[in-house]
Amino acid sequence: MKKWLVTNIVKHMTHLILKIDAKELEKVPAQGPIIAVTNHINFLDAPVVLTHLYPCPTTSLVKKETWDNWFTGFLFNVWEGIPIDRSIADFTAFRKAKEALEAKKILAVAPEGTRTETGELIRAKPGISYLAALCDSPLLPVVHYGQEAFSENIKRLKRTPMKIKVGRPFKVLVDKREKDKEIMQAVADAIMMEIASLLPEKYRGVYADGTFEREKYLTYLD
Repeated sequence: MKKWLVTNIVKHMTHLILKIDAKELEKVPAQGPIIAVTNHINFLDAPVVLTHLYPCPTTSLVKKETWDNWFTGFLFNVWEGIPIDRSIADFTAFRKAKEALEAKKILAVAPEGTRTETGELIRAKPGISYLAALCDSPLLPVVHYGQEAFSENIKRLKRTPMKIKVGRPFKVLVDKREKDKEIMQAVADAIMMEIASLLPEKYRGVYADGTFEREKYLTYLD
């Protein structure tokens, strides 16, 4: 009951300040195991995506500092967020993520590891490659954009358009025993190319020139 109530209150609040086009979330399966890989623009990303996926069983990897604030800590406790220490290879978080996937949840992960605020993609961290190889679950790109204009629009009491797009499911072609950092970074970049391909060109950032390989490291499931 608490999760339903909190989720619906937050969902309603996001619609007061955003014009959300979330129609493509219908492409997301009703349950996992699936890793939803996403870009990370600002504080609005997770509340919008998680509330619009409800009642699908979802969780997400969330920076541990989120629990330093009582309100955001409360929200991500309700949404069953998994704290992750971004300063280390947090295998405790990875273990909990694997358990969530084994329980057929949808796990949301932002490979960039931090907010960009502008919406332009930055280089992914290789952690997403280790996680994908460890869990051997399908990945699904779920991107969003537009909310980077929120700070300016709210000053004018204007709602901000936010669009969500969903791509093709795929798996990574890398063994969980792989330790080569360059290979794992290449896999992370291939994953980010799937995210970039769904975004308008101005948001593609370091992945705009399309020089990172995809076919070598990914296999599509559709």
